Amino acid sequence: MVSRTAALLLGAVLLAAQLPPAPSRPAAPGAEPGRAAPLQGEGRDGAAPNGSAQQLPQTIIIGVRKGGTRALLEMLSLHPDVAAAENEVHFFDWEEHYSQGLGWYLGQMPFSSPHQLTVEKTPAYFTSPKVPERVHSMNPGIRLLLILRDPSERVLSDYTQVFYNHVQKRKPYPSIEEFLVRDGRLNVGYKALNRSLYHVHLQNWLRFFPLRRIHIVDGDRLIRDPFPEIQKVERFLRLSPQINASNFYFNKTKGFYCLRDGGRDRCLHESKGRAHPQVDPKLLNKLHEYFHEPNRKFFELVGRTFDWH
Repeated sequence: MVSRTAALLLGAVLLAAQLPPAPSRPAAPGAEPGRAAPLQGEGRDGAAPNGSAQQLPQTIIIGVRKGGTRALLEMLSLHPDVAAAENEVHFFDWEEHYSQGLGWYLGQMPFSSPHQLTVEKTPAYFTSPKVPERVHSMNPGIRLLLILRDPSERVLSDYTQVFYNHVQKRKPYPSIEEFLVRDGRLNVGYKALNRSLYHVHLQNWLRFFPLRRIHIVDGDRLIRDPFPEIQKVERFLRLSPQINASNFYFNKTKGFYCLRDGGRDRCLHESKGRAHPQVDPKLLNKLHEYFHEPNRKFFELVGRTFDWH
């Protein structure tokens, strides 16, 4: 005959076996508010690397498209305390991803050590109206990185990327003039123009995050002289200064800076730094004039100016 104590123990064991595993555990004492606690467990390959875990990102590069997000992520990855997601996750802006919940999002993150900062980048986040609230719901204390460049140049880069995507697929694509001009006037309905209206999109983010939570990286300066810009990012993320000027060298063949990490040299993909299409100077002036007032509003919003047309 089984004793009452033994029966209770057996029932507890059976109940525990039926319970699903907890999706997360509380943050360790002293952890930064809003920082996700690491989840120990199996990865997609069935086993976690020794002592590491997947963590929800404590930092997100939210944009902007063709602003230099890939370069920023690669440079930031030089820091030993940074673990970066390799691909653009599109969790907060794609419904098919967001509907799968934070557990799915966590599964897209790299394995990292407890002291490392997990970072992901998806440039489309900045211009997606629903993303700021969703990010805030996940972690109101998250630190956000926004890299911007001259709005006119960003428009040309935007077109260039789509143009080459069509070329690779051997598909025809209209000239940039056909997108920029409608009935003799600048086509303000062109999506690439809208993406460069930085003040409009930033106002949406400022509804949920104070400006001190958003660090704006000067994308044009990052191209010309990356080290000072990446130092500012280190300070914003409260990382120890580990990235040095020696980590960057100018590649004359490519025409931009490449990275040197532990004696290994690497450059961005060949798709980066492509030549922009030739644009009629008068049309280019129209583009600069169009962005003059939006740029002024943006400068006023962030309390600083940028060397844009």
